[in-house]
Parts: sequence; C-alpha cells; structure tokens
Amino acid sequence: MSHALVIEPLGRRITVTEGQSILAAARQAGILLNATCGGEGSCGRCVVRITAGQVSEPSLGEEAELGPQRLNNGWRLACQAQVCGDVRIHIPAESLTTTQRTQTEGLSLPIRPEPAVQAVGPGGAHALGLAVDLGTTKLAAYLVDLADGRTLAAAGAMNPQIAYGEDVIARIAFASGQPQGSTQLRTAVLAELNDLVRRLCAQAGRAPQDIADAVVVGNTAMHHLFLGLPVEQLGVAPYAPAECAALDIPASQAGLTLAPHANLHLPPNIAGFVGADHVAMLLGSGMLEQPGIVLGMDIGTNTEISLIANEKHYACSTASGPAFEGAHIRHGMRAAPGAIEKVFIHQGQVRLQTIEGQAPLGLCGSGILDLVAQMRQAGIIDARGAFDKLNPHPRLRQGTHGWEFVVAAAEGERESEITFDRRDISEIQLAKAAIRSGLDILLQQAGVSEQAIDTVLLAGAFGTYLDVQSGIDIGMFPRLGLERFVQVGNAAGAGARMALLSVTMRQRGRKIAQQVYYVELTAEKNFTSLFSRSLRLE
Repeated sequence: MSHALVIEPLGRRITVTEGQSILAAARQAGILLNATCGGEGSCGRCVVRITAGQVSEPSLGEEAELGPQRLNNGWRLACQAQVCGDVRIHIPAESLTTTQRTQTEGLSLPIRPEPAVQAVGPGGAHALGLAVDLGTTKLAAYLVDLADGRTLAAAGAMNPQIAYGEDVIARIAFASGQPQGSTQLRTAVLAELNDLVRRLCAQAGRAPQDIADAVVVGNTAMHHLFLGLPVEQLGVAPYAPAECAALDIPASQAGLTLAPHANLHLPPNIAGFVGADHVAMLLGSGMLEQPGIVLGMDIGTNTEISLIANEKHYACSTASGPAFEGAHIRHGMRAAPGAIEKVFIHQGQVRLQTIEGQAPLGLCGSGILDLVAQMRQAGIIDARGAFDKLNPHPRLRQGTHGWEFVVAAAEGERESEITFDRRDISEIQLAKAAIRSGLDILLQQAGVSEQAIDTVLLAGAFGTYLDVQSGIDIGMFPRLGLERFVQVGNAAGAGARMALLSVTMRQRGRKIAQQVYYVELTAEKNFTSLFSRSLRLE
C-alpha cells in the first residue's frame, strides 16, 4: 500500500510504501539525511519530527537515544520510524547533509604543463582536464586548461555516499551486505560527480565534451567503490586491495560524461587504507622536496601519516574515525554555517565563534578540538578526560546522560543546550590516540624522536582549519614550535591537478607508491600499549 510523505521545510511530497523507513524513502527521493551508522539506529543523527500521521512505535534504541520527552514531542530516528499511513515530517537543518565548508582552494602548481593528451585542437581550442579529490565526506573538483595549466573553475560537494554510512567501514558493510549496495554507492557518487562537471563547465563557459582527460584520487575504498571493484576484502585482515597499480581507462567506462574518447587516470594505491589520495597529497604538498626529517598528516575519517627520515619513507593509516567531522559527538555537526568552529575559555568565561557568524547549531571538528584543549587547560577535565567534580566549573552540571559541560544555551528552534559530555570526550580521546599512536610507531620505525622533526605538514580541510596549538595541547601533535607546522590545504587536490597536467608527475606517483614502506599498525606488537597510553590528553 502506498502513502504520501510530506517533508518540511523542503516542501516535498513523495510516495512511499507502507512499512518503509523514512530514511529509505528520503534516500530514494534524493534527500540525504545524516546516517553515520548507515541506518542501523545507533548514531542518532537522522532525527526528524513527526508533525502529522502515523508511524511505527519507537524502538528501544530510539527510547534510549531520544528520551521520553523528545519522543512525546514527535521526534524520531528516520532510520527506525516506518510509515504506516500518510505522514508529514519536519527535518531540522542539522539532520540534513547540507553542504559544508568544502575546501577547493589548493596550492600553486609549480610545474610546466606536459599533458598526456593533445592540449590544443585543430581549431585552436584548448582541451580541458578534470581533477577530482574523491573524499570519504567531501568531493573537490577542478577544471583545468591543459595547454597553459590554469585552473578555470573549482567546486566542492558533499559525497552523497554519507547517507549510507559516515566512514569507509560502514560503506564496505553496506556494499557487502545489501544486494545492490555497491551499485547504489557507485551510482550516487557518479551522479554527483557528473553534476559537478556540469557546474564547472558552466562556470568556465565550456562544455563537458571539451574535457579530454581526467584524474581521480581517493582512498582505496573510495577508489574501489568508484570503479565497481570488490571491497569485502578491505574489511578483514590483511586488508588487501583488489587493485594497486595505476590505471588508465576510458572515462566513459567509469561512468563519467566527458568527451567521447576522454581518458581517465587513477594513480596507484599504496595499501588497503593508504590510497591514491595520499600519493596525490605527497605530490601536491611538496613534502618530498622538504629538507630534513618531514612529517605529513592528512587528517580525516582515516588519517594517513607519512614520515621521511634518513632517506626512507614510512607511511601508515590510522582509524581516527569521524569524530573530527562532528560524528559520534552528541551535539557535533559538519563544518556548515552555524557550526561552532572556535572555542575560548578564559577566567571562567566561554567565548564561541561560529561559521559565518550564525547562531550556534552544534560543534564542528575544529571547535571540538578547541573545546577539549581549552577544558584541559582550564582544569575542567584532567588528563584522563574526567570532569573535575570537586571544583566544578559553573557550566558543569549533572545531565540526562551524566555530567556535561554547557557550551551554548538553547536558542531558536533548538530545544536544548549544546552540551559536551564524558562520552564525547572519549570519542576525541579515541581519535587522538589513533593518530598519535600511528605517529609514534612511525617514529620508532625510523629510529628518530619527535624533537628531531624539522617540518610538519598538515593537509586536508580539517588540517587547514584546526588550531595547531590545540592539537599540541592534547598531545595529538608533536610538542614542537608552531613555526615547524605548515597547513597546506587540499594537497590531494593539488596533486591530482599536477598528475592531470604532467605525465612526469604520473610516473613520479608510480615511483612513490613503490618506494613507500607501509606499516600495518595492527601488526605492531606494541600498538595496543601505545594506543592506551595515547588516550591521555597531555
């Protein structure tokens, strides 16, 4: 039996099947809700409000996540609430995967164009190239003039696959566990990429048929899902890729709508969780040209770390998780307008800065990092992450889920304050420990101390916007002078453009992948002890 589902404030009316979850119905209609857990009901991100109509009874998970008051007020988890009749719902802004701050500004490209295709056609028109950084959360795309190397247009978008799971493990599980899971993920990202191509060409006054060459970089899981390769083996040890070698295939074969005979180049993957995006980051950041001992970190849901010391190159991937994207944090959100991006605690007073100066809706990654560091500096929490209840801060209180720190009072349509509790602190400790223990193991492999590091390059959107001092204060980064840190922006996107413009850079990418010594952290005998020690915020 079919029913009508009316979605506010989008003004959408869609037809749904009885028993279908609101999350599934929204996905089919192209409305993407936050679903960190892939729709399992454990993350509490896909909150909607039932304003009219009948849905299924709340699950035990919803009762635990939302509490009786919010349930009585009509709030439900979209992945758990099943349609039982005509229904009208309201989706709050924080439940939508709205466009967040996507970083498409890249580094300058100090190379002479030597493209792999003919850059100037018979009529004198310059051929175009497309470079894409296919991130787990965000996509960044660049339209490039192959003849002179100019970037004509750049655009960013959310990776629509986040509606099926926040991290690569959730997506691997979805691809493996659903009959058409892999196809759904591939179709979703291809539709977004082809839309990005149209937007880029409109900005430049050109057509997609003018794009003769393309380069796409991403981590190994994103690479495999994009190409329709199997991913099940990436979810179990030894995490073996189905394909590591650099590939050149027709762009149409991959599903990109470009020139009829356009080529698509995919740089090599290094290992199961260190992919072509890390190769591109190494190219784009200039890390390989830096003198001395150099550390490179591309911080994200998976944080890839490279260390060059004594003429050897070590790399690893750490499962830092999506906490720095705001996931698994009770009032966390992505870096969208209204997200708290900076926090200052001084003499008991709390000052906040939000993206675009809007009223606070939640905490994004840089704000979360600041908050933990500031609470630690102010003595609100100790090195173990526990609240000081003997000398409590005025904003520390006993809440529904235990002790919590009130970051911002209720405002506008938000029914409750923005708070930060012990579970949130634990999520940051886990993310920090993953990154730090990976770094420490690479230092051990190289036989050098953290004080010997000459330069630290921080890449990626989060690596660009975070406060380096906050990372130092909680022990996530080496205790070095700020002058040794360089925030390099979207180096993977810059590296993708370099590979697009230069066959020499493509060859260099192949060589890099062969020379890197990959360290599988879970195989290191002291990983567990290092991880446990790294949980401390110091």
